[in-house]
Amino acid sequence: MEEKQILCVGLVVLDVISVVDKYPEEDTDRRCLSQRWQRGGNASNSCTVLSLLGAPCAFMGSLAPGHVAENLPDVSAKDFEKVDLTRFKWIHIEGRNASEQVKMLQRIEQHNAKQPPEQKIRVSVEIEKPREELFQLFGYGEVVFVSKDVARHLGFQSAVEALKGLYCRVRTGATLICAWAEEGADALGPDGQLLHSDAFSPPRVVDTLGAGDTFNASVIFSLSKGNGMQEALRFGCQVAGKKCGLQGFDGIV
Repeated sequence: MEEKQILCVGLVVLDVISVVDKYPEEDTDRRCLSQRWQRGGNASNSCTVLSLLGAPCAFMGSLAPGHVAENLPDVSAKDFEKVDLTRFKWIHIEGRNASEQVKMLQRIEQHNAKQPPEQKIRVSVEIEKPREELFQLFGYGEVVFVSKDVARHLGFQSAVEALKGLYCRVRTGATLICAWAEEGADALGPDGQLLHSDAFSPPRVVDTLGAGDTFNASVIFSLSKGNGMQEALRFGCQVAGKKCGLQGFDGIV
């Protein structure tokens, strides 16, 4: 029997990355040492990492039919109705058009209500942007990733402070996770126990683009394999740290 997949729903973009000898000062010119084009976007990056880790995965998002993309719509609840949920063991939603995504999450809940425990789809959501509309997503998902930017926007000065202040927003039984760059990541679950993993900084930081997406994907991968939250948190920090020492994602495994 074919292994069920992990589905990531969200954004795919083209990142144009210019490499310079040092970070440019405002209103100055710098010679570009090299440039590369790389597929990006939170959900797309997470899918890349999941694939490199060996997980069967799939991506759902809007793609342009040609080289130019203008005002592409996000995935709608109507689009999501076409998805065969029985193919997936985990669905990760990158917070974007939240009012539509709530309908998608409710469809998953309705599906799960009819399934035996071993067939239920596990669900995670990411709240990365400090936009009020996205905050309704806190109430959905078994695992909720909240970003440092959102935590700071809401007045919190550390991951632990954010977890304690925001845990009341998540559903019963959920785990809230907050990564805080070089300070590592923390998680708070239904047992009230705070978990922490230190960051694993590379010898030299080369490229941090997609590090958060790498962390999210690695945590999801570890949990989907049956590991506990502490182990998943540590694994997420390890893989994200390794990614920061590399250009792109090749070589993280």
